[in-house]
Amino acid sequence: MATQAPIDAQATAPGSDPAGADGAPAPAGRNAAEQRPKALTIGAVCKALAQEFPDISISKIRYLEDQKLLTPRRTPGGYRLYTQGDVARLRTILRMQRDEFLPLRVIRQELAAGRAGGADALDGGLASKGQGGREGMRPWRGTVVSVRDSSGALYSLEEVLEETKADAKLVRELEEYGVLKGEVRGGARYYDETEREIVGAVAELARYGVGGRNLRVFRSSADREATLLQQILAPALRSRNPQRRKEALEALENLAAVTTHLRHLMLVRDLRKIVR
Repeated sequence: MATQAPIDAQATAPGSDPAGADGAPAPAGRNAAEQRPKALTIGAVCKALAQEFPDISISKIRYLEDQKLLTPRRTPGGYRLYTQGDVARLRTILRMQRDEFLPLRVIRQELAAGRAGGADALDGGLASKGQGGREGMRPWRGTVVSVRDSSGALYSLEEVLEETKADAKLVRELEEYGVLKGEVRGGARYYDETEREIVGAVAELARYGVGGRNLRVFRSSADREATLLQQILAPALRSRNPQRRKEALEALENLAAVTTHLRHLMLVRDLRKIVR
């Protein structure tokens, strides 16, 4: 078995600028290790990303490498070394998986197209290109949420109305048609973060004349999709084996991304027929 090469300050990122941190030329005789950022082992990368991505693991990083999404440098002994650029790319990949439910195939395309800064960069790009919506406004973009457990935060009707700028009558209509359910506590109804986002999205649709009764089709479609995914993964999700349940949750995230992307493609296909 090969002996692991020592990872010290001389393990540096390729192409690093030899200048000092302030941009000035490095003094003669300064060790290269003081001039260039140190590369990271796969374990160090996991530790660096664990706070934002609690489910990160060495096996997951290796899997992303197997899928050609990462190409870290290797030591003569075969050990992976990650530059700061590699870590930034990995962070973007994980955010696209977690926040946008994108399957790996789509993530690969996004990266190939030059996307490197996550959802914030995408929003900035839309704004800079002037891709406005109705009345010159930017296209509406909600906060992306995960199918995993939410933060548990609840919001009163007043808080939801203040944040979404929706009308109270619209919220009552959404409850009437089963689009919103809420949770009654102490005689008052509260909404979780996902339902708050639903209200925000419907408030935007309401600007175009779409009402609660028009949204029954969305509710029915979501119910059918959720039932289908439940049938596929229910045994694993109910498992008492933590590893099996974790894998089932990851599969659920991926399936949610695939079904969302499929629904989007079918909608785009049908809308293209309208504009021909």
